[in-house]
Amino acid sequence: MARPLLLPRWSIALVDLAMCTVALLAAYQLRFNFSVPAYEYRLLWPVFPLFLAVRLGWYLAFGIQRSMVRHTGTEDAKRVFIVVLGGSVTLLLLNAVRFYLVDGQFVLPTSVIIIDFLGTAMLLIASRIAFKLLHLRRQGKGKSALHVVLYGAGEAGLITKRTLEREGSAQYTVIAFVDDDPGKVGKRLEGVRIHATANLPALFAEHDVDQLIIAIQQPDAEHRRQVVDMAMRAKVDVRTVPPVRDWIDGQLSSGQLREVRIEDLLGRAPIQLEDSLLKQRFSGRTVLVTGAAGSIGSELARQLIALGAKETVLLDQAESALYDVEMELKGKGFTAFRPIVGDVRDRLAMDRLLGEVKPEVVLHAAAYKHVPLMEAQPAEAALTNIGGTCNLAELAAAHGVKEFILISTDKAVNPTSVMGATKRCAELFMQALGVNAPGMSITTTRFGNVLGSNGSVIPLFRRQIAEGGPVTVTDPEVTRFFMTIPEACRLVLEAATMGKGGEIYVFDMGQPVRIADLADRMIRLSGLEPGKDITIKYTGLRPGEKLYEELLADQEGNQPTHHPRILIGRTREVAPGEVFGTIGEILEAARRGDAEACVQGMKALVPEYRSRNSAYGKFDPPEPAPKRQAQPGA
Repeated sequence: MARPLLLPRWSIALVDLAMCTVALLAAYQLRFNFSVPAYEYRLLWPVFPLFLAVRLGWYLAFGIQRSMVRHTGTEDAKRVFIVVLGGSVTLLLLNAVRFYLVDGQFVLPTSVIIIDFLGTAMLLIASRIAFKLLHLRRQGKGKSALHVVLYGAGEAGLITKRTLEREGSAQYTVIAFVDDDPGKVGKRLEGVRIHATANLPALFAEHDVDQLIIAIQQPDAEHRRQVVDMAMRAKVDVRTVPPVRDWIDGQLSSGQLREVRIEDLLGRAPIQLEDSLLKQRFSGRTVLVTGAAGSIGSELARQLIALGAKETVLLDQAESALYDVEMELKGKGFTAFRPIVGDVRDRLAMDRLLGEVKPEVVLHAAAYKHVPLMEAQPAEAALTNIGGTCNLAELAAAHGVKEFILISTDKAVNPTSVMGATKRCAELFMQALGVNAPGMSITTTRFGNVLGSNGSVIPLFRRQIAEGGPVTVTDPEVTRFFMTIPEACRLVLEAATMGKGGEIYVFDMGQPVRIADLADRMIRLSGLEPGKDITIKYTGLRPGEKLYEELLADQEGNQPTHHPRILIGRTREVAPGEVFGTIGEILEAARRGDAEACVQGMKALVPEYRSRNSAYGKFDPPEPAPKRQAQPGA
């Protein structure tokens, strides 16, 4: 690739001095109404070298010759202005020195110096802007032209506009800004008109817009969804500016603009939490995280390390995934952690680990979570989700662990699957253990689907779209709650700081999302048309799957906490002896590989457990007959 032709620094300085000379001569012409007396020129020529020396001295002192003229910006223009002003002030001072201390004459007429200052500043700045515009025009030749609308008329929008005009693989033309602030509507930003966001469809119809770029650092989630929907309906490609922290060396480039992801549209405004409280809770403490190679466990580890935990012990039985997390954390310079390969089902290994590590806090995220797989293997689900929790919790109490936090799921509420039932059994065990082990604070947290987690629907849809479809959805009416991984983990840690023991914390997941709508949006975000380019295929609910998830059961209420997104679920009282006895029977059946006895035990312990689309539905008690309504006139 040919390098752009660069003028030598000395030639730039010569051109600028020539423009200073032109400005000075023009100042004389204006001062004397285009009829300069000959004696004025006779007085000028002896002091002309002094004039050039003053201008050149200020010029070199500020290094103006080192500036890249083709990339002139506001800062460059400001420095040129200061250099010209400094030179003019110096000439005025020399005037005073000569008049009062030398021969009673001026170096240059005061009026000429003032006019020269204005002319020189205008010439030097205007010439640079002109050169920059010529460079941009020449650079854009041969490139594809793209018409762009920028969403956001703030500082980030202005930086994006300048970035697109400065460089890039295409010739960008910003035809409009749109903004939610009515105070900006109708104004211009660097010559480009600002429109109301509601006018986007009209802009798309009036102009041949190729791209909409979201140039707001923290846009309102609902407004962003509306803007993206407008663009998708008009078949306009949507891009977004990454956060400032991701800019390379603090500079934005057009190559950093990325496609809008479905996670951006499902996420909500970031949660504001008190870092000081979390740091006070976890700083300097040893914390054990199980399931640390998973989506939730690994993010919990990242946040705990950032909060200053003395040591974060990462436990997982998936060796390769745990190694990946270890390499990631080491790559970020973290050292206060220890990866351990182990299985929570191995009681002896867990006993040795707790005795060696001596954690003060345990965050238990290890679990089998895939509903159809666990429906086919109830014994495995029970041994890990129930048995692993029992092992770890009982041993934690014996080893003097201060706090135990169980990561549960919305599928534990009115469970319709083996997976959900095992998690509800684990919740009941922890509730019963809290009665028998009052020295350990036990907290349970419950939330729904996590965006981008391993095995979630979004990576599946993304892969299916890349392969040309079809995109498979179980049912047109199926809905799910969604939350980002950092958001979920942040709320887990916040709930842990407020837990007194025995609570089940429920997170406000926002509004549920129809999975069919999710599939539709993902197809459109890929620039394709649902039903035309990619088909959506409905496959029917899988074994154990619900149409919609719940965070509280019918018999549970909730009470608020100091955080608006965290509630405490009121759960039914349990008899510890009954819970321990039934769970012992469930685990014994699981160890024998007796799937039916295992499921029957769970249905006995969790009366609200009703199998859905599953062979284990035969163990459900009969549904109560609907009441007959009296006939009119009876």
